[in-house]
Order: sequence, then C-alpha cells, then structure tokens
Amino acid sequence: MIDERLDEDALRALVPRVLAGLVRRGEDFDAAEDALQEALLEALRVWPEHPPRDPAAWLATVATRRLVDARRSEAARQRREAATSAEPRVGGDVITEEGDDTLFLLFCCCHPDLAPASQVALTLRAVGGLTTREIADAFYVPEATMAQRISRAKRALAGPPARRLDQPGDLAVVLRVLYLVYTAGHAGRVDLAREAIRLARQLTLATEEPEARGLLALMLLNHARRRARRDSEGRIVTLDRQDRGLWDTREIGEGVRVLQSALAVQRPGRYQVEAAIAALHDDAASAEETDWPQILAWYDDLVALTDDPVRQDPAAVLGRAVAVGHVHGAAAGLGETGRLREVLGDRHRWHAVRGYLHELDGDLPAAGAAYADAARRATDVAERDHLVRQAARARAGGPPSSA
Repeated sequence: MIDERLDEDALRALVPRVLAGLVRRGEDFDAAEDALQEALLEALRVWPEHPPRDPAAWLATVATRRLVDARRSEAARQRREAATSAEPRVGGDVITEEGDDTLFLLFCCCHPDLAPASQVALTLRAVGGLTTREIADAFYVPEATMAQRISRAKRALAGPPARRLDQPGDLAVVLRVLYLVYTAGHAGRVDLAREAIRLARQLTLATEEPEARGLLALMLLNHARRRARRDSEGRIVTLDRQDRGLWDTREIGEGVRVLQSALAVQRPGRYQVEAAIAALHDDAASAEETDWPQILAWYDDLVALTDDPVRQDPAAVLGRAVAVGHVHGAAAGLGETGRLREVLGDRHRWHAVRGYLHELDGDLPAAGAAYADAARRATDVAERDHLVRQAARARAGGPPSSA
C-alpha cells in the first residue's frame, strides 16, 4: 500500500499534472500515458519503503526514462541509430502549476478533431484518472469497446503540437465536454457529476473566462438538489414536489457566489444565464414562491444568444414556454409551444411541456393525453415511467406537477 502521506485521491491528482508536463514537452500522448502507467506501477512497488520527497517529479522522471527506453528499443528493432542519446530534461518546466497543467490536458483531450464521445472518454481517463472499466460502466458499454475508443482517441492525438489555451472556440469545446461529463453523472451511474465539478474548479483556477465560472456555478446549483431528485424507490421527483430541506445549502451558497463573480465581468454566456435560472429556483423556499418573472427574463436572454434557438437550443425555448405559462397564463404558454410544433413536435419533451401547461390550465384530459404522448416517445426508462405516472395522475384528477 502507498505511504499514508499520499492517499489515492492525491495520487490521482498527480496523474494529469505529470501527463500534461510530458505532453506539453512534445511527447506522444499515447506513449506518454503508457509510460506514466508504468511509472505508477513502479511507485506501488517502491514508495511504501522509500516515499519520494517530490512524488510528481519522481513520476515524471521514471516516465521519461520509460519513454527513452521505448525509443531506444524501437530504434534498435529498426536497425538505425537511437533516436535519442540522452534522457529529456526533467525539471521545473515539466511540472508547472497544477491548474495550468490540468487546463492544458483538458484542451488536448477535447481536441476538436475528436468525436464528442471520445472527448468525454479521454477526459475521464487522462484528466479524471478513472479506469477504463469505470468509464465503460458509466456509459453502459463493454470495457473492450471503451478501451478501443480511448486508444483511437490517443492515436488521433499522436505528437500534438503545443496549442494555444486561450482560444474561445477551444474553450467552448472544453466547457461542453465537462457539461457532458456532469450530465452523465447526473443520471446516477457513476459519480461523474462530482468529478466534473472537480475538473471545473481546476479550469476556473487557470482561466479568467466568466463562462468557466458560469459552468461551475450551474453544476453546483443543480448538484445541490441531487438528494431530493429521487424518492426511496428511485423514482423521479419533480422540482415542485422535492423536499427542499434535502437541498445542500452550502453548495447553493457557493454556486451563487461563483455566479456573481462571473456576472460581474459583464460578458454573459449560456452557462451563466442557465446558472442564474437555477439560482432563482434554488432561492425559492417553496414552488409557489418561485420568481417566474425573473426566470422568464433570463430565458429571454438565453434564447437571444443563438441565431436559431428552436433548432439549436430546444430546451431553452421549451423552458421559456413554461415560464411564459406561469407569468402570462397557461394559454399563453400553450400558444408558445404551438408555434414550436413543426420543429419539436416529435420530441417527448415538447409533449411533456404541453401536458404540464394543460394541467396548469385545468384541462386534465388534455394533460393526460399529452403526458402519454411524451411517454411513448421517451427513450430513458426512468423518464418514461415518470411520464406514465404523470399521465395516470392527470387522468385521475391529481394535483399538477412540474414538467
């Protein structure tokens, strides 16, 4: 067992720092990770008896030696002179500030040439330190399939040149990948949500971009409700029926503070706006006290961020329709959804929102029919079962519930 001064979390935190240092120096991504894994195995053997003073530098040095050995072996096999005659220098330039290295590695893993699924998997493997089996279990795929996905992604990054870390387009990809990681954890498979929050914290240490803080705030404000989202039988509990005493007030407070610091920059983006909407929901002591006019104003800002919000951000326009229903009446909300029928009419969420607004309007038969239509289109089992219960409750004349 590793020396007690370096627990598993501390060792995991070292991995992206060391790997980023090797890649930043120009090492091949795949080869660098293999060498680092060998160094970790060596650490398990050596550290219990001889713990190093600087674990990160120790890992970097051993991994570098493995890389050099591999190059020399390959050169000998191909009967040509060794590609390198001495080990690359290992020093302060290999291990820099942890936040900078994590950011660098995040950008590498989120390279725009990779498919979104590969970006997520590689981020969890290289930056999050999760095993291939843990990632495979999180996404319900065989371990061999996930291993192939990660290997292909690493090969695609073979010998990447140093890349600028402050390009808005690149940062947008990183933020999107982190949010995908969070939403996967939000579904309750492995605790990827907490891992995404940890990585988002690292990102905010390395960049002043307010959208990074906006994303962290959004995650915190949503994560604060996690214990109230399911009942004792694992069934979905809608926002209006959640036990707000189960919400994490410390996490809400942190999320609000992070959001305020982001909004102070006065460069709002979608994550900041979504966080503001989440904060207003979290601030309400009960569903009846929700500040729907403020929420509608933020939704107006959100849909204005894209040229074609109906196609590019359907969740935003449907959320806005719900807010319109609360502020201007259910009929007005239904009118908003009616205008979205041509584009969104085949989506289960559109029918679920219609069901909620019909219920708000007191038309329970129409609500039950809309919920049933939504259930038939839902692909997630838990959500489908929830919609079936909504339809049955509406038909039985039960109290309304949020969409």
